[in-house]
Amino acid sequence: MEYRGKYPYFPYEKISTYPIRNRKNKVRQEDLYFPDRVMAMTPEFSHPELGNIADTIVKARDKGYPVIWLMGAHPVKAGMSPLIIDLMQRGICTLLCGNFASAIHDFELALIGETSEVVPNALPRGEFGLAAETGFYINDAMKWGNDRKLGLGETLGRVINGEAAQELKMEFPWKHESYLAQGYLKGVPVTIHATMGTDITDQHPNFDGECKGGCSGRDFGVFAAHVLEMHRKGGGVYLNVGSAVTGPEVFLKAVSMAANVGEPPTGLVTADFDIRPANLEHMQDEHKHSYYFRDVKSVVTRIPEAFGGKGHYIQGDFFKAIPALYQEIRKRMG
Repeated sequence: MEYRGKYPYFPYEKISTYPIRNRKNKVRQEDLYFPDRVMAMTPEFSHPELGNIADTIVKARDKGYPVIWLMGAHPVKAGMSPLIIDLMQRGICTLLCGNFASAIHDFELALIGETSEVVPNALPRGEFGLAAETGFYINDAMKWGNDRKLGLGETLGRVINGEAAQELKMEFPWKHESYLAQGYLKGVPVTIHATMGTDITDQHPNFDGECKGGCSGRDFGVFAAHVLEMHRKGGGVYLNVGSAVTGPEVFLKAVSMAANVGEPPTGLVTADFDIRPANLEHMQDEHKHSYYFRDVKSVVTRIPEAFGGKGHYIQGDFFKAIPALYQEIRKRMG
């Protein structure tokens, strides 16, 4: 990436990387939650609103309403990708979204069947985020996608499925476990919402912010177009799963755009899933710490209140809460 400014610039050419095969990972095949396993499990999580949310999701899809699932990285690191993929394949999720960290973990799962390095071990050695294949492959993929004016989710989905094999020499033996790949095959849009300097790809010598920004910027347009469908179809559901800032802010801007062009998401239902406690009574009081939780304030209260909808907050460990939500949805599908 070329720089012509007057300030000192980091010497990317000095960065050294190492083979990903030498890296120890915390998430492996045995850690993934597959549908059959989950449906045979005794539920380990309960919440008084969880059944209502599952009802709303299934009824929304019966009526043709969109259901948007936007997540941070933790659901992938928790091994929930097979459940999320299954919901796409069953037609429950009509738009799947993530921050870039979630896509990086998904990419690694497709590439080596494992992900999530041990950061405390790698950081003092200057190795954190510097497994060669992850950075070089994704950055090269983004250049490929940006040249074709594609969104980031579609770019990575195409690459993992082998559409760039002639230009990019990469193989993905575990692509069946990739939400990026399976979303593309199913025709379900997958959007990835990235920021600069926050992802391990940005540490690598072949990083190009123009490509990252171009691809992810197009995904925001895809996301905002899907929000318009909430107005056009007469309703919709937005699930924010473990995204404290990116998801709420992306959704907030998209609903404002929809209202601006005369297509507000009237009557939408939202649900925010996170592990920390939050007091909804504090959302109007700037002196309370809960007021500054963007996911709760925007997703659970501000947006649904603005458009005559309803918001929910579900506090729970994702290792238990996501399988429980999946079970409740499947039960209602028959």
